[in-house]
Amino acid sequence: MERMVGTVVRGLRAPIINKGDDITEIVVNTVLQAAEVEGFAIKDQDIVSVTESVVARAQGNYATVDHIAQDISAKFGQDTIGVIFPILSRNRFSICLRGIAKGAKKIVLMLNYPSDEVGNPLVDIAKLDEKGVNPWTDVLTEEEFRGYFGYEKHIFTGVDYIAYYRSIVEEYGTTCEIIFSNNPKTILNYTKSVLVCDIHTRLRTKAILEANGGNKIYTLADILSAPVDGSGYNEAYGLLGSNKATEDSIKLFPRDCQPVVDSIQAKLKEKTGKTVEVMIYGDGAFKDPVGKIWELADPVVSPAYTAGLRGTPNEVKLKYLADNNFAHLRGEELKKAIAEYIKNKKSDLVGAMEAQGTTPRQLTDLIGSLSDLTSGSGDKGTPIIYIQGYFDNYTK
Repeated sequence: MERMVGTVVRGLRAPIINKGDDITEIVVNTVLQAAEVEGFAIKDQDIVSVTESVVARAQGNYATVDHIAQDISAKFGQDTIGVIFPILSRNRFSICLRGIAKGAKKIVLMLNYPSDEVGNPLVDIAKLDEKGVNPWTDVLTEEEFRGYFGYEKHIFTGVDYIAYYRSIVEEYGTTCEIIFSNNPKTILNYTKSVLVCDIHTRLRTKAILEANGGNKIYTLADILSAPVDGSGYNEAYGLLGSNKATEDSIKLFPRDCQPVVDSIQAKLKEKTGKTVEVMIYGDGAFKDPVGKIWELADPVVSPAYTAGLRGTPNEVKLKYLADNNFAHLRGEELKKAIAEYIKNKKSDLVGAMEAQGTTPRQLTDLIGSLSDLTSGSGDKGTPIIYIQGYFDNYTK
């Protein structure tokens, strides 16, 4: 009988992973046990994706507020620090801000508006129109912002992030001034020492500041890019991709990830004889239409993956073929014509009309979204995702 199922995605339950655990052994054993218990066969081109969180936990890649404060103090000294364009997040930025505040005497906190880089809103954009405020040109003080928009809370978290971030800074006896602007150069009117906190646009922001008189300009990727008193670190991303662990510590984005995926692939090959692709994934890079949040607070979706996951899909659009190339056919004739077309499709469909409407994203970003949505971020207990049939098409 003809196969009726294409891609199958399974969230695999794994042990709670702690510092020093062998992540390769845990992932491989979990996959093998799941295959045995659930009765599925491991095949070539299956995919194992592992959430970055458990890799970092196994590495023990943690740091404290004090570690962050030491690095901030070493880089900025006694300067007033402009902390610009942070995302609005208790999980992602609050502990980082604690460390920054503890290492500073005064902070000028400059927030994007009406929303942060990843879509968390401070105020509904329609209210800017009502009040005649132009977010591209207008610089607002905290008092002016409150006068225009009042005290709004986040739709999902119920947090007033302006008040929350102020309270964190002042908890350490650090002076806090809050302003609102989308122009990086605004901060230079307050201080020439700036910590750039945006994620995906950080290099542009840093370049603008350096070209316009900034003195000490660092990004979050520069903080804890090396260990401080034995702390965790990430040489490529620093504090980017970190998550709250406790009220005074963070788990950093995992480092040295390529050997991890390579070793998992090699071990599965040894155990099964099959070449399974492996990747580590973080945020899935999708957008919530209600909260407006773009789920990519990590610096990349995948910090490491095996060779078979490089590139982008090379697919044709079935409905385009059915409505255009083979609009005169029906039933079995249509099916055979489309199958034959797919078998003989070009190796590079960039620009081809038959490919329009297919998702133009990297494979690792697509699979990262699939994995993130499967594992969730709560109590499912499935940090390992097993995907079969992802590279199948209509002909198989």
